[in-house]
Amino acid sequence: MYKRNLLHQFGCNAKALISKKLNLFCFVTLLSYVLVAVGTKVGWLGADWHREVGEAYQSPNALHYFGTDVLGRSVLAKILHGTEVAMTVGFVVALGAVLLGATFGIVAAYFGGVVDTCVVWLYTVVTAIPTIILLMVVALVLGKGMHTICIALVVTEWTETCRLIRAEVIRHKSREYIQAASAIGASSARKIFVHLLPNILPLTIYQFSLVFQTAIKHEVILSYLGIGIQNKPSWGIMINDAKTGLVRGIWWELFFATMAMFLLVFVFNILADTLRDLLDPKLKGR
Repeated sequence: MYKRNLLHQFGCNAKALISKKLNLFCFVTLLSYVLVAVGTKVGWLGADWHREVGEAYQSPNALHYFGTDVLGRSVLAKILHGTEVAMTVGFVVALGAVLLGATFGIVAAYFGGVVDTCVVWLYTVVTAIPTIILLMVVALVLGKGMHTICIALVVTEWTETCRLIRAEVIRHKSREYIQAASAIGASSARKIFVHLLPNILPLTIYQFSLVFQTAIKHEVILSYLGIGIQNKPSWGIMINDAKTGLVRGIWWELFFATMAMFLLVFVFNILADTLRDLLDPKLKGR
């Protein structure tokens, strides 16, 4: 019965999520980004992004829709690879940070005592360090590349999830259903995985969406500073390379890289806000 109700609620939320035209547009746009990232990853799109396809700095035309860069490479192919980089970093970082933060938050809140004190101290220390500074330090210590970016972002982004999940578990731990489970002799594992996790799942999903877009923005910043993605197109690298061409009226590489990032972050913001309204009982009916 509980599983059927959960599936029914999920179906209703999914229907409500795409019922409005703006939400539907954002959902379709996000799905397009996912398909582009997958197609680029397997080599169906933009496979020869490093190959010269025309003269340097050709403006957008019928042959090259997004123009060419200083080396005569297709800006469109580079945008496609930048999409694959952004989506990969966003998904890996969001998954890693949410899993790490949720695990620490649940363990700290459920067991309390010394464990809770240590976890609170740890995320307080990490949060006290400016995010960009911490990202730059981790990236410089571990070296440049996508794996380093993912590790650095997970290190910095798990703290907010941990804090929120900890507070939510503390709130639920005193509820009647947890006390009833304890009364019948339920183990800690059963109370955590069967009773607590389903109740904090909406918050976890919402946090995933927030960390996803934050990771994309930070990856672009680090790549722009030259300590991010290497030997592969990234929106941050494209923006950095294109800034010098603005004085000569060469706007297309900077414009399309910026718009690709803006559109992705925009649709994620809209969907994240809608998701929060659907999953938070206090906001339903507004």
